[in-house]
Amino acid sequence: MTAPVLIAAAWGLEALFGWPAAVYRRVGHPVVWIGWLINACDCGLNRDSFPDSFRYAAGALTSICIVSVATGLAILLSRALPPSWWGFAIEAVFASSMIASRSLYQHVAAVLQPLKCGDLAAARGTVANIVGRDPAALNEDAVTRASLESLAENASDGVIAPVFWGLIFGLPGMVAYKSVNTLDSMIGHRTPKHEAFGGFAARLDDVANFIPARITGLLFAAASLRRSSFAVMFRDAGKHRSPNAGWPEAAMAGGLGIRLSGPRTYGGATTEEPWLNAGARNPAPRDLSRGLDLYLRAMALGGILLIPLAAGVHHAA
Repeated sequence: MTAPVLIAAAWGLEALFGWPAAVYRRVGHPVVWIGWLINACDCGLNRDSFPDSFRYAAGALTSICIVSVATGLAILLSRALPPSWWGFAIEAVFASSMIASRSLYQHVAAVLQPLKCGDLAAARGTVANIVGRDPAALNEDAVTRASLESLAENASDGVIAPVFWGLIFGLPGMVAYKSVNTLDSMIGHRTPKHEAFGGFAARLDDVANFIPARITGLLFAAASLRRSSFAVMFRDAGKHRSPNAGWPEAAMAGGLGIRLSGPRTYGGATTEEPWLNAGARNPAPRDLSRGLDLYLRAMALGGILLIPLAAGVHHAA
């Protein structure tokens, strides 16, 4: 089977079923397996007593080795599976674990329910599962803003990027990307502990997400059916501290008619980030429901563009 057919099947499986809890309890999750390797290297090679030059080199070598090993195993799996329907099914299941469209929706929707009930404490506790900022400092509007930003950024990181790399390189491309993204999530922080050790991983993730982030922004803007979404995206994306996250976040801000980004608190310290769509109002809890609807439309648009491609390639083959 061709890569587009595989990715279409994998995305469909993930959207319908996710990664079943019963499977997770028994064998875990492929991304968690990658995380174990990263954590082991972080604990062994990233020590305060080591000089920064050593830590950077060790982090770079760790990143290269983990991506290479994970990708190599994916290549072996793809080649070992027989060219049959059940071989394709096994590969599609593994590929589906690299996509997170269903779980992303569920995690963000979990914040919406306590917000609707006016339970700010529960909403803070839930949003802490998807963002790194201090939840105790968040009011209802700030919880909504953090959730929408996470939804927009992770639509690129967790959905469009693995699909994009899978369309080009199949399952190995998805695994390579997910390894890079997991490295960035675990060690790519600009903190004293990971500034040096995770520096290479952070830059690698910036490169891997460069095109997918812009595709995601375009999908959000198109799905919003608002010309202002395109205008805000092209005007404000570059203001974001990340070279990539600003694209889907700015498109969502313009699509919903709200402002995103802005000041936020990490570990008791407030960072003064510029606003995206600065002239608009602050997001309110009702906007989280609107954002989830926009996310579904944008991902559906991505699927609509993928399915004809997959069908056409399969027919040609």
